[in-house]
Formats: sequence, structure tokens, C-alpha cells
Amino acid sequence: MAQTTIAGVFRDGLRQAPPFRLVLGLCPSLAVTTAMENGFWMGLAVIFVLSLSEVLISLMRRIIPDRVRIPVYIVVVAAFVTVVDMVMHAFLPDMHAILGIYIPLIVVNCIIMGRVEAFAAKNGPLAALADGVGIGLGYTASIMVIGGIREILGTGNLVLFGHALFGSGLPFEPAVIMLMPPGGFFVLGFLLAGLALWEMRQRRKTAAPAACCTVPGEEAAK
Repeated sequence: MAQTTIAGVFRDGLRQAPPFRLVLGLCPSLAVTTAMENGFWMGLAVIFVLSLSEVLISLMRRIIPDRVRIPVYIVVVAAFVTVVDMVMHAFLPDMHAILGIYIPLIVVNCIIMGRVEAFAAKNGPLAALADGVGIGLGYTASIMVIGGIREILGTGNLVLFGHALFGSGLPFEPAVIMLMPPGGFFVLGFLLAGLALWEMRQRRKTAAPAACCTVPGEEAAK
């Protein structure tokens, strides 16, 4: 596969932004995004699992019997998730406790299984790696945005790796509901609506020049 095609696969994956465009992986996107840093580590785990799973499945795609492909995919993904779970438990125990059950649940994440089935099983390892990294980075950026908005509105500050970015906090009364489950739905809903509005305006801008260039009577002539 040509290098430009590999780069194109990466860019396409990056643009997918699963919670926003694919509307997949919403459970962890809403559950762990009470802080931006939570989103960063969750995204990093997904990048690792998705990228390596796609590469391995791509390498094995010609020898996996079609009738047992789903169980094989689950075993492969589960192996990498176990590595992530054990490493985080050993080196990041506090974050491991915060993310909790959502680390093992990466095994059945719709994003992981969907990309393994739809892309990795049909393409070469380099393309699979590019797709995994691109989708993973898009997912990480998405949940960090959700987490950042919820953290700022819910605490009045933004803490990354132990450093408060706004010092003693922003001068407003935090809305604690933003740190609760409804806050996740509010933020995701407004972001989806904003993205849809932006895309609608972009389509209108694209369509306007084409309409202006139409010659009067051209349609009638056709």
C-alpha cells in the first residue's frame, strides 16, 4: 500500500472521532470523563489495545477461520487489555482505581471490535496500524474535550498531572452536576449539536458557489 494511502487511512481515522461522528464507545466516554486527565489515560489505553489488536488480526487474517473469527478477535483484544490492566495497576494505581471496570470493558468496546472486523481483517498490517492509531487519537482527543469541559464547569479548574492550570480556580460557582452522570449527557449532547450545526453550515457554504455558477435555463436545456 502506498505511503500516501497509509497517511490517508491515518487522517480518515483521526477524523472519525468515535464519540462524535461514529457515536461509539459512549459508556466510557460518559463514565470516566469527569476530568481531562482521566480521558487522557483511557484514550492511551485504547490506542495501545486498538493499534496492536488491529496489527495482529491483520497479520492473522488469512489463517483465521471465518466461523470462529469473533472469538479469536475477543481473545486477541483481551490479551492486550490484560497487559494494559496489569501495567496500570502496577504503575498508576490511583488512575487504575478511577477508571476501574472500564479498563477490562475495553475488550467489548464497540470501537475496538468494529475496527478489527471492518478494517483490520481486510487490510495489511501497516494500514491497520495507521487506522488504529488514527482512530485512537481521535477518540482520545474527543474524551479529553468532554472531560475538560466537565472538569472546568464542575470544579472551576483544570488539573493535569498534579498541576492546576487555573491556579486557585476560575471566578464562578462550579456546577457540581457536571461531575455527575447527567453532566456527561449534557456536554455530549451540546457537542454533538454544535458539530452537526457546523457541518450543516459548511455544506451550505460549499453548495452556494455551485448554485451561483449555474447558468439560467441550463436545467431546462437538459
